[in-house]
Amino acid sequence: MLCFRATSARIALTVAASLTLGATAAWADLELPAPSPAAKVAQRVGITDISLEYSSPAVDGRKIFGSLVPWDKAWRTGANSPTKITFGREVRFGGADVLPGTYAIVTIPSEKGWIVALNKDLSINVTDHTYDAKDELVRVKATISAIPHRERMLFVFSNTKDDETSLDLEWDKLKVSVPIQVDTGAHVAGSIKTTLDNAWRPYAQAARYLAEKKADYPGATVAIDNSLALKSTWLNNWIKADILHRQGNHAEALKFAQIAKDLGDKDPNFYYKDQVTKALSDWHKK
Repeated sequence: MLCFRATSARIALTVAASLTLGATAAWADLELPAPSPAAKVAQRVGITDISLEYSSPAVDGRKIFGSLVPWDKAWRTGANSPTKITFGREVRFGGADVLPGTYAIVTIPSEKGWIVALNKDLSINVTDHTYDAKDELVRVKATISAIPHRERMLFVFSNTKDDETSLDLEWDKLKVSVPIQVDTGAHVAGSIKTTLDNAWRPYAQAARYLAEKKADYPGATVAIDNSLALKSTWLNNWIKADILHRQGNHAEALKFAQIAKDLGDKDPNFYYKDQVTKALSDWHKK
């Protein structure tokens, strides 16, 4: 009888524990609306991508500026965690040069005007309205204007053109704006140059595939000659040498292998050096 009672007690405890664990798991899966939901906004300006992540608090009947958000104190510009902005290329933020990267936005609201700062510390904590500016990158003055009531804080990019946009913060009855400029002309010129400088690569890749996988030497020759016509590099000269060698033309293969070796010795990324050097030695014997 005692054994039966002890066994029953153990079963009861196991069931209770299972129910408790089940309830814990259920609570862990429960989703409810956040008081300040996460938000994202992104904008391409010319060929520069800019994005921003933040949490969006509501007015909820409260006095915002000068109370919930005190005047003349640093503010993380949102709720929950620092607001982060990411620039895909260099920009001018409020007239200040900023390199590509992700930065925390810290604002200093004032009745006389707002300061907007970019800080390299993405985990910066300004919830107690203290602010350590040691990792601050830039600080700029923002433009302030009145707007109709907006219940939830919102970031938006406005007046976007090929080389500029405006980052606007809207909340309650206030809009804070910072202009962002990008040198789209220079970015496009750089993109064109990079594309043209690397135009030889697809032909070289095609030539290698045709030679190694398909044994299509005529097709590979056409592709590699197109690559070499665009730019002579150690890699496409080596592919040319390999194609010639596969066809038994060792004299011509040696010539292009030597060119590849000479160019490769000047390149820190000459990752086929051992292979090219061995081929020169082996092919000389044929």
